[in-house]
Amino acid sequence: MPDGELLTDRLRLRPWTTRRDDLARLTDIYCREEVTRWLGGTPSVGPVELVCRWAQIRRADPLHGTWAIEVRDESPAGSAPVVAGTVLLKPLPGGVGEVEVGWHLHPDCWGRGYATEAARAVVAHAFGAGLPEVYAVVRPGNEASLAVCRRLGMASLGRLRRWYDVELEVFRLMAPVVVE
Repeated sequence: MPDGELLTDRLRLRPWTTRRDDLARLTDIYCREEVTRWLGGTPSVGPVELVCRWAQIRRADPLHGTWAIEVRDESPAGSAPVVAGTVLLKPLPGGVGEVEVGWHLHPDCWGRGYATEAARAVVAHAFGAGLPEVYAVVRPGNEASLAVCRRLGMASLGRLRRWYDVELEVFRLMAPVVVE
């Protein structure tokens, strides 16, 4: 498996690239109001700079990443795989070693379990690298993301205004205890 990639039964998680098809899908995802309303707005930089920033975060610490979620084996023969969206594992702003898992999917891929499957793979990656816990932060009212947090087995910590200067629903998942 190439560096930085994760595989699940249905998905291939790989770094976003500056290829034309990646940039077009990235733009399509992050220009949609039904997506960005839960993110606090559209990204403040263009897609090329966004991909470069994500690559820089990964280079600084290979544990972290922002992956394109490719759907495996659903594309017609000869066509590029469908990119369902983004899954991320990154430090929370102003946190002290606190790491966030998050997901942003294109509406044409909602309701298929891709967010949960991708997040589960990224969390397993984090725990396998020794991270003791991960957080998810969700805007109140985002029922789909709240449901993903519950499916991941995350514990609700309630509403906090600790990160991103806005009140968010906060969830935490602790790494399993290994008994030898």
